[in-house]
Amino acid sequence: MAKDQDTAETNVEEDFDSIWVRLLHMIIISFMMSITSTLLGLLTVAQFLIMLFNKREPNEQLAELGTTMGVWMAKAARYQTAASEVKPWPWTELD
Repeated sequence: MAKDQDTAETNVEEDFDSIWVRLLHMIIISFMMSITSTLLGLLTVAQFLIMLFNKREPNEQLAELGTTMGVWMAKAARYQTAASEVKPWPWTELD
């Protein structure tokens, strides 16, 4: 019985430690989301100007970067709200 109690105490300690690690990840991701939001705003202005002077044709690389950033932000939001345990890039692949 003492072994079961030791195992239970170890699991509680690991859960407690992991919640603080999660908090650290959440803080880092929040900072990264803030930077991403600012960058997305700048890319939006740049794409508009490109379209303005390029007969309404968008820059494909900027469009693709915007898509990638949107996917990353969605993954980050899911982790932040605990809808997923999968952390976004740089902890996992940037799909």
